Amino acid sequence: MFTLFHHPFCPHSRFIRLIAGEYGLELKLIEERSWERREAFLLLNAAGTTPVLVDDEQPPVPGAAIVAEYVDEAYGSEMGLKRLMPDTIGERVEVRRLMAWFNEKFFEEVSHPLVTERIYKRFMSEDNGGGPPSADVMRAAKANVRYHLAYIGWLAQTRNFLAGDRLSYADLAAAAHLSAIDYLGDVPWSEDDAAKAWYARVKSRPSFRPLLSEWLAGVPASRTYVDLDF
Repeated sequence: MFTLFHHPFCPHSRFIRLIAGEYGLELKLIEERSWERREAFLLLNAAGTTPVLVDDEQPPVPGAAIVAEYVDEAYGSEMGLKRLMPDTIGERVEVRRLMAWFNEKFFEEVSHPLVTERIYKRFMSEDNGGGPPSADVMRAAKANVRYHLAYIGWLAQTRNFLAGDRLSYADLAAAAHLSAIDYLGDVPWSEDDAAKAWYARVKSRPSFRPLLSEWLAGVPASRTYVDLDF
């Protein structure tokens, strides 16, 4: 069994949980509030960010991209057609490009500001950056999500999945970030039917069920988050 230091609404943590679900890996989940900068957690990852995967036989594996590569190297070859990284170099480059798009660009422009303002700040002290959410930050993030959604829709129209013919890390990264802000009702699904249809396909997979079952006290999930036929 692996131990995953995560936060339930950290998009990067959700990405790794989806990977584990697809590969049938059992995870022991430990919630980590990274803004508290616990000394024991910093010893696992000096950057102080989630997720961190701990395998007793290996050093701690920090960060979504590194964990994803670690899991592929350790287990991908055993998965056959269910492997989440394709076989050819060109296809693998495309998967990594889109992983970076969502784990870096989408995170910076959309999911991180929305999750921070609407969820994390509820639990942060003032010293850690807590306080009322910033309307300007949320407004900018909600504007940014529209062009990302259009890009997802274009990819979904031109390919079977985002990076090619098969489900890959690219789909799980995109879906993980979208799921965190979909919980808040901040995805304008009505603006792109192709993106909506693609997300509904990924969301219906068994690996998604544990995420959909998690709720935050005082912040009810949006209708589209809980409805598989939204």
